[in-house]
Amino acid sequence: MISGKKIILGVCGGIAAYKSAVLTRLLVKAGAEVKVIMTPSAHSFITPLTLSSLSRNPVLTSFEKEDTGEWNNHVELGLWADAIIIAPVTANTLAKMANGICDNLLLATYLSARCSVWLAPAMDLDMLQHPSTKSNIEKIRSFGNVLIDPTHGELASGLTGTGRMAEPEDIFNQVDFFFKGSQKLKGKTVLVTAGPTYEAIDPVRFIGNHSSGKMGFAIAEVLANEGAAVNLIAGPTDQQTRHPGITVKHVTSAEEMYNACTSLFNEVDITVLAAAVADYRPTTQATEKIKKNGSLTLELTKTHDIAASLGKLKREGQFVVGFALETQQEEENALKKLESKNFDLIVLNSLKDAGAGFGYDTNKITIIDREHKSTSFALKDKKSVAKDIVQAIIAKLHA
Repeated sequence: MISGKKIILGVCGGIAAYKSAVLTRLLVKAGAEVKVIMTPSAHSFITPLTLSSLSRNPVLTSFEKEDTGEWNNHVELGLWADAIIIAPVTANTLAKMANGICDNLLLATYLSARCSVWLAPAMDLDMLQHPSTKSNIEKIRSFGNVLIDPTHGELASGLTGTGRMAEPEDIFNQVDFFFKGSQKLKGKTVLVTAGPTYEAIDPVRFIGNHSSGKMGFAIAEVLANEGAAVNLIAGPTDQQTRHPGITVKHVTSAEEMYNACTSLFNEVDITVLAAAVADYRPTTQATEKIKKNGSLTLELTKTHDIAASLGKLKREGQFVVGFALETQQEEENALKKLESKNFDLIVLNSLKDAGAGFGYDTNKITIIDREHKSTSFALKDKKSVAKDIVQAIIAKLHA
C-alpha cells in the first residue's frame, strides 16, 4: 500500500544514519516517491550522494537550493507528503520538535506538515532514560506523532541497553500497515467521542474530570487505519492527531458535545462513546469571577445523557459502543448500562486496576456484548487496547 505514496525521509546526525540508506531503498522498491531531508550534522554520518542515488531525488538540507538562489519551500514539502519518517531522530531533534524550534529545513517542514509523522529515536541508553528526553517523547506523542520504539542491544558507546534505532524493515512494515490496515471498515462512517467535558462555574472555574482523551484518540486512529471515515468529537485535551482519515471537532461542555453528536449520529454507521462526559453542570453560570468569601454552594443540574439519547435514536444497522468506568460492582453496573443505553458492546474498566483509568498510557478492559458474553484483556498500552476494541467491533459486524 506504500506504492504511489509521497514520503519524506528525515535523517538526523547519529551513527544510525547509515540505516537510512536501507530504509530509502525499501520505500523506493515498494513504489513510494521519496524525498530525503538531512540535518546538517547528518552529513557527517552518511553522504547525500548515497541517499540521492537511492531515492532518485536530490537530497535537501538547506532552505536555499545550491547555485540557483531559489529556496526549498518547506510549506510545499510539508503539504506534499503523505507521511514523514524521521529515522534516526536524535535527542537534540526530539527536544526541538517538542518545543517548536525550527532552525533547519527538516524541522520547518515538520511544523508545516498535515500528514502522519513517524519518529524512530536512536541514542545512548542514559540519554533515552533522562527525564527531559522522556518528557519530550511524551509531549511529541501528545501531538499525534507515532514513536517507533528503539530496541535493546549493543550501542555505539559500547554499552548494552535500549537505544538502538528500530531496524529499517520494522519501520517500513509499520508504515506500510498504517497505509494498508485490513480495510475491513472501508466505506463506514464513524463517530468517536474523547476526553472530558468542562462545565463552567464562572469565567475561570469549572467542574471537570481527569480524562486525558488518550483512549478515544487511539480508537479513532485504529478505526481510520481500518478504512473508516472518522468524526472525532473531542473535549478539552492536549491530544492531537494528524491522521488524514479523521475529522476533529473540539468542544468544551457536555451541551456542546451533545449537540455535535446528535447532529452527526444519523449519518454514521458506528459510534464509540469514549468521552468522560460530566453528569452535572451548574444551574447558573456566574458572568464574573466569584470572589472567595466564606462557603460556596452550587446548585447542579443534570446534563444531557448523550449515550441514552443516541440509544433512543439508534436505527437498525447502527452499531454503538459505550464505556463504563466503575469502582464497585463493576460488571453488574456495566450490564445495566449496556441495556439501558441500548449499546451493542460495552467496554468496562475499573479504577481499582493499577495502571488503568484516567491519565495512564495503559488500560485494562473487559468487553461485554449484547449476549452478556465478556472477554477480559491484560493490562496493555492504550494503542493496543484500541486495536482490541476495534477488532471486537469488526468481529460483531462480520458475524
